[in-house]
Amino acid sequence: MKRFLYSGQVRKKKMLRKIVVGPFQTNCYILGHDASKEGIIIDPGDEVFKIVKEISKLGLRISHILITHGHMDHVGGVKEVKQITKAPVYIHASDAGALDIRPDGHLYEGQRLTVGTYDIHVIHTPGHSPGGVCLHAPGAVFTGDTLFAGSIGRTDFPGGDHHRLVQGVVKKIFPLGDELRVYPGHGPASTIGRERMTNPFLR
Repeated sequence: MKRFLYSGQVRKKKMLRKIVVGPFQTNCYILGHDASKEGIIIDPGDEVFKIVKEISKLGLRISHILITHGHMDHVGGVKEVKQITKAPVYIHASDAGALDIRPDGHLYEGQRLTVGTYDIHVIHTPGHSPGGVCLHAPGAVFTGDTLFAGSIGRTDFPGGDHHRLVQGVVKKIFPLGDELRVYPGHGPASTIGRERMTNPFLR
């Protein structure tokens, strides 16, 4: 588990934790607002005890459980985390069938969710899965399995589409700005600028 803090003017408002869970080493993120103690969970794929322990340590009230896509390594802990936190679960409608519970709402292109005093914007980036989304918060974008440091998500699963994935990254993620931090569903963080210049799948 690692701790990240955003830089600059938002440093005092937000906290971010990455917890690596399960056999596929999936990145689960807890994003919180310092003042309100409101937070969200992104992709609780496994090892629910580790996730809940960190939430308790931070003293957060979880307002949303957000799922970047419906593959098992990202949704395996959703039902149990929801039972514990009582927070609503959101996933894109195209991937909602992957859950073993009914979601409380659907994520969609252009949607805005509020955590404390800042907003999270939903960007639909299909390709790795039909309902894949990225989540854009101030200073960061959580890309699930759409974009990794030095790579992109697999597109050989049912519903995968390499062209749509690449176009989604190039047309929707790259314009967010080179300085923006990229927090993927597996592996280390990066920046949009680094991926735009060096990612061999996107040059």
